[in-house]
Amino acid sequence: RKLRTLCHPNPDHISLTNDEDVMELVNWMECNKIKYYQTSEQREILRDKGDWKSNTAAYLKTLGCPYGFEKFRSAALDWLCSSAIRQEYSVKKDDIKVSVPSETDSSPLDVNSVQFKNGVMQLREWLNIPQHHDYLTVLRACRLLIEKRCSPDYVIPKGKPMNLSKEEVGVDLGDRTLNEVAKVLRVLHIEELRQLQTRINEAIVSGQMQTADPKTDTSLGQVGR
Repeated sequence: RKLRTLCHPNPDHISLTNDEDVMELVNWMECNKIKYYQTSEQREILRDKGDWKSNTAAYLKTLGCPYGFEKFRSAALDWLCSSAIRQEYSVKKDDIKVSVPSETDSSPLDVNSVQFKNGVMQLREWLNIPQHHDYLTVLRACRLLIEKRCSPDYVIPKGKPMNLSKEEVGVDLGDRTLNEVAKVLRVLHIEELRQLQTRINEAIVSGQMQTADPKTDTSLGQVGR
């Protein structure tokens, strides 16, 4: 992606494990983007096949690359691409014009338009939200899910995949799909009961800590009659 941004002529056929590809890539970056060396004679050391690795490592170190080329080739080349993008942007930033629409130019959002409805449905698919015939209901579900996921208290659920074929429903609903749904509901219900039991146990422990706090007054102690 970064090579495409830099308009590399062949971004999809660069192999980081191929020494010749990497040598040509570094040379292309220097000649067309970085331009650290002032003369073509200086750039020729990057093409020296006999010692190109050490020369490239020294070149990257001179540029300020924090990764050693010999051990962290991929990270070093990624850093080089990022540096080239930053450098190219800094040169062309004055030529980039960003138009910010004014309040008078902005048109109101048409929530009944086909484009808006299609956008809501694409968002639903991206968030893996079940289908619903009312797109506004889907939009509210998207909002609730995003708010929950963006909450600082949100914890990414962790766990192992469960094989529902080993779960028993207890009754046969006469339909395979309904039986699978019943299994899921049963597992979720059991999990909720476990969480409830955990909270009850925590409440009991908390209450015991407040009431069962024995303190012994040794001055009242008496030995013998």
